[in-house]
Amino acid sequence: MMSPPCGLLTHQKEPVPLKSISVTLSIREFVAGVSATLNYENEGKDPLEVFFVFPMDEDSAVHSFEAVVDGKKIVAELQEKSEARTNYENAISQGHQAFLLEEDDQAGDIFSCNVGNLPPGSKAALTLKYVQELPLEADGALRYVLPAILNPRYQLSRGSEGGGLQMKTPAVPSQDVPYTLSLAATVSSQHGIKSVQCSSPVNPIEYLEDKTSAQISLADGHKFDRDVELLVYYSEVHTPSVAVEMGAPATKPDSLMGDPSVMVSFYPNIPEAQSPTACGEFVFLMDRSESMHCPMNNQDPSQLRIEAAKETLIWLLKSLPIGCYFNIYGFGSFFESFFPESVKYTQDTMEQALKRVKSMDADLGGTEILAPLKAIYSRTSIPGHPLQLFVFTDGEVTDTFSVIRKVKINGQRHRCFSFGIGEGASTSLIKGIARASGGAAEFITGNERMQSKALRALKRSLQPVVEDVSLSWDLPAGLSAKMLSPEPTVIFRGQRWIVYAQLTGTMPPAEATGKVCLKYTLQGTQFENQVAFSLQPKSDANLTIHRLAAKSFIQTKDMGFEETPANDKKEVLKISMECGVISSHTAFIAINKDLNKPLQGPLTRSDVPSPMLFSMTDYDLAPMSRKSFMADASSSKLWKCGGGPGLFRRLVGSRRSKRRQPLKKQYDPSEETTVECSSIDMTDLETNHTVFEDDPLVQLISLQKADGSWDLNEGLAVVLGVSLGDMQAALPVKSVDSSGWATVLAVIWLHDKYKDMKSEWELLERKAVAWIHSHAGAATDGLVKAAVGFLKSSVDPAVFAP
Repeated sequence: MMSPPCGLLTHQKEPVPLKSISVTLSIREFVAGVSATLNYENEGKDPLEVFFVFPMDEDSAVHSFEAVVDGKKIVAELQEKSEARTNYENAISQGHQAFLLEEDDQAGDIFSCNVGNLPPGSKAALTLKYVQELPLEADGALRYVLPAILNPRYQLSRGSEGGGLQMKTPAVPSQDVPYTLSLAATVSSQHGIKSVQCSSPVNPIEYLEDKTSAQISLADGHKFDRDVELLVYYSEVHTPSVAVEMGAPATKPDSLMGDPSVMVSFYPNIPEAQSPTACGEFVFLMDRSESMHCPMNNQDPSQLRIEAAKETLIWLLKSLPIGCYFNIYGFGSFFESFFPESVKYTQDTMEQALKRVKSMDADLGGTEILAPLKAIYSRTSIPGHPLQLFVFTDGEVTDTFSVIRKVKINGQRHRCFSFGIGEGASTSLIKGIARASGGAAEFITGNERMQSKALRALKRSLQPVVEDVSLSWDLPAGLSAKMLSPEPTVIFRGQRWIVYAQLTGTMPPAEATGKVCLKYTLQGTQFENQVAFSLQPKSDANLTIHRLAAKSFIQTKDMGFEETPANDKKEVLKISMECGVISSHTAFIAINKDLNKPLQGPLTRSDVPSPMLFSMTDYDLAPMSRKSFMADASSSKLWKCGGGPGLFRRLVGSRRSKRRQPLKKQYDPSEETTVECSSIDMTDLETNHTVFEDDPLVQLISLQKADGSWDLNEGLAVVLGVSLGDMQAALPVKSVDSSGWATVLAVIWLHDKYKDMKSEWELLERKAVAWIHSHAGAATDGLVKAAVGFLKSSVDPAVFAP
């Protein structure tokens, strides 16, 4: 039974009380400090209780929350979550003003902010502050994202009651969001700034003369059709560094906040190497929910997600090494696998998989990722072939911590490489499952290509395993380092690694220094990365390193409000309360008891809508068959996303709303409930999205055989733009298999036509070159020289070096 989402802006008879969100951002080196203010005003006649659900990056360490109501400042305190909820309810029922900020029970990247008893005509400004370490992209950019899109989280009806969002979140098309967003950012680095890029329109960027600082601000009229993403390029970024921060004054020693904290940033110089044997079980878990019918980005007509996913799977299949094992799973409300269990990678199994990929569609309903993960982990491991799991999803699930916990339990037997597709993907899910298994996480937004990021991850997975990873400290007598981050078990080439520690004992004189050394073994050779640093701690009023250290510790233990084991919960609560960093077990609460008299009269509930790009309906999927599910996809009472049927997502109702129902709803159920996302033009989407069969590069890759070779046939001739007869006549060495000639031509064509996309075809080229040398032998040089002339190419023959 469908019911319309409550509180849609288009259905409300009174203005939404949230008027604006203003964000101040300070990026110093690779750490961001953020202050976000939510400005409310009650223009109605009754006291308001306002609910607002919004996304945040799961790496955010929220450490401050305060309210200014009609000029009066109220600073919130961090309490155990159940206690904070009870105190909030009691304050509201007694007519006091109260403010509650909490992390979602089942996902670390969704927060809810409640404003209770806002009097008529009153204004309130709620400010939350957080710090965050910024991830490093492959091209050296530091990436900051201010999530503006909250896609609905999907949950089956059999899920636990009240375990997710604390209220049903109303939604509006992104262009109809009733509040504004402003952002002002300062970027600074002692190494100098090359450039700053932003995914959204910005005012002209101002640089200081020496380019050690830059000022950026969003242009007016942000449309909420995308997350706000900043890419910061420094002149020098791959430099190891150590920062020591002084503890908080008047805090007892031997505590995390009282002792100095240290942050170490390593860039291990791991040499590029190839595994001596091709081994591994590669399992690709692909989202096939309805949302995959949406475009890769919302700004321009672009490739549909499902088409990009299919193309990516073709790339991955062609790049696998001979002798490995593989399987492909598709998941939605239920899941399917291409093979009953992983199969050996051969020409026959690859062709079977390719046939299935090309007919694949986003037709499996919702997003239920836990069931296929359980199925994958239930399979018997293949001796000598460690499991490498690749998960692709737009991240719209509610039981995030349950998924992360399942991955963590199986973390010792596999690595998980996760990919968040499109705007609004859950950072909690994508980063959490990668962190739990020693893998790596990627996000694909804007005009980024899924293919390049997936192939980079595959290349990492094929690297020889770095073993015997250890970290050692050389400190003066009487001083020791207590690790707050888990030591790494896996390190990838080109990846930054950050570790936090607490310095305990007696701090030495100011001139003293320490050393920290990272050791690891690669293919029998031991490597060391050592950094010397000053032990003179620096003061920081925001205690940034301490907060980040606390967040790092919490992330390793916190599995959600209901999933965290008792011992871990105790540690999470201790660190969270001591350091003032929010967790799934704590919440910020502020109560204003200084009103002249408690507020009287009916309390109106107002649900602030969030911008959502995709469909949402309060739809119960559990009892439905696939057939009936798809039959209802054409229902008019759905939000729709261009390119496919309406999306079916279910937001979880709250325990709070069941305990205390508001006296009046700002929602008129008699209004029409169909909302079309006009920000996406259906005609453009249907006519302009990329069909990968028309792409010459994909056509060429599709023709490659599992062993890396190409056959000399009409299909190859069409892609190369020459006749088959001319290709056959130009074969320089008649004694050589024609496949050798075809393979050389294909590789040269790749370098000629798609050199800028080499990161995507590098692995399959490597297979091709190895095959050429093993089959053409001494004739290779002659084939290459003839092919360069035949295609009138300027490619350097050195690309065929073994």
